[in-house]
Amino acid sequence: MDLTIYDIVRGPVITDKAYKLNSKLNQLVILVHPHANKVLVREALEKLFDVKVECVRIIVRKGKRRVGSNKRQIVTGALQKKAIVTLKEGYSIDALGQQGFDAAVPSEKASEASVQGQE
Repeated sequence: MDLTIYDIVRGPVITDKAYKLNSKLNQLVILVHPHANKVLVREALEKLFDVKVECVRIIVRKGKRRVGSNKRQIVTGALQKKAIVTLKEGYSIDALGQQGFDAAVPSEKASEASVQGQE
């Protein structure tokens, strides 16, 4: 299968754990194509975002299996492949929109003002 760099990287995973990895350990969690391997993911990220990749780890999550009410219908969800990418020191990708996320998180002063306003 002939994959381009745009086919390999599908998008970021936006969860609390992914945000924590990105902010503290300079790691990025992204969804990748099911046929992509570590080498392809590394090359695609280095070309797309002009960064240096230190390490790539791949996680394959098989689709969940559901059985219908009459036990004749078995449905399987889609396979997901994720890559946890560690960037070299000095490089970063703002795929999670951290600047917008930090602005959306209420500060201590704002939360204190809202508590005082409710009393």
